[in-house]
Amino acid sequence: MTSLERQVNAAGLFQGYAYGYPHKMAYRPLVPSVPLEQAWDDEDKEALFLYAHIPFCGVRCGFCNLFTTTGADGDLVNRYLDAIERQVDAVLEAVGHQACVARTAIGGGTPTFLEIAELERLFRALAKFTRAEGGGQTAVEMSPDTVDTDKLLWLKEHGVTRASLGVQSFVEQETRALGRPQKPERVHKALNEMRETGFSVRNIDLIYGVEGQDWDSWQTSLAAALRYEPEELFLYPLYVRPLTGLGRKAKRPADGREELYRRGRDWLLERGYRQVSMRLFRSPAHPGACDELYCCQEDGMIGLGAGARSYTRALHYSSEWAVGRSGVREIIDHFTALPDQAHAEALHGVWLDDEEQRRRYVIKSLLRVDGLDLAAYRTRFGADAVADFPQMEELIESQAAMLTETHLQPTPLGLEWSDVIGPWLYSARVHADIKAFELR
Repeated sequence: MTSLERQVNAAGLFQGYAYGYPHKMAYRPLVPSVPLEQAWDDEDKEALFLYAHIPFCGVRCGFCNLFTTTGADGDLVNRYLDAIERQVDAVLEAVGHQACVARTAIGGGTPTFLEIAELERLFRALAKFTRAEGGGQTAVEMSPDTVDTDKLLWLKEHGVTRASLGVQSFVEQETRALGRPQKPERVHKALNEMRETGFSVRNIDLIYGVEGQDWDSWQTSLAAALRYEPEELFLYPLYVRPLTGLGRKAKRPADGREELYRRGRDWLLERGYRQVSMRLFRSPAHPGACDELYCCQEDGMIGLGAGARSYTRALHYSSEWAVGRSGVREIIDHFTALPDQAHAEALHGVWLDDEEQRRRYVIKSLLRVDGLDLAAYRTRFGADAVADFPQMEELIESQAAMLTETHLQPTPLGLEWSDVIGPWLYSARVHADIKAFELR
């Protein structure tokens, strides 16, 4: 039995979301701080990802451990947008006005918590970045209670191409169990308005493993989502994490997440959806070309706002991170008080040496159905990926991946094991930093 199989057997398939690398819990204060001009000096800036973080929600869901807070008393939103405007100017001065953005995303929190006048300020600031030719994709995350026809039309008219709605479940009993007060009729209204607005890509987020959920109720949500013919669906397993509402109540995910994942996956595949990762499924109607300009393994990302991460090849940086209300608010208040020049420095992050850059490339590749392009890896690093990482042999032996002439590709089993394979490939240093992290 391989070490990967032993890890699956010991702790199951669901050990924590695996997305990027290194995890933010590996970030530490950068001493000394790093001027952005220095961090970005040798980077290719022709196809960047621009991300803006809006850390406000009307309600904090019980499962949520994102960097967000409920409400925004007084002039907090205005002060936050003031800080983003200062940050944009400082970043452009440091990184260079010739930097080109291939993709833009606005997340949170709930960006549509902002009113149209506030969205106008945000979009006006983001428009200072030069867009790469053909790089027009802009994605915005939304919740049903924060959108209406006027706001959706405004977003569409201002270049938003992907609208992502966090639904989680169409079954009211399940959303109550998730600590998310939400009426199904409001969800359907929002989805109808999204469809009528005509975004190029509409995404619906759903969660499985909710208390009381079984295949019948899970299928009810899947079928309800497909009635709106979304171009994308994200299916998230429920995790109960420290300092969340469900975590404070010592709740646990329902048994049977493995079965719900497999049956939900198969149900979507039978209806023509294509699996892109463990969580992401795309319909045949998906435009498909939106990922061509930006490559997440290679190109950089500029993050704006408290909680937003930025990536160069050798440095990942952000503000600090917290989950608890007081910790989040303290970080937001600190961000809004930063003077102009402070926005041109990386204060908190992690350095990636050559080995860690290779590891990140491998992990991010293996979490998607296309897998690791062996020639691309060799071109970038001048080495053989399988020789660099002997664990690749275990992936093949465990039947979690298959080696073709061009790729090391995850099998359906490998995609199913994504949340194990990701951490299994972390370096000892990153594991140690995550373990030592004190969440607040």
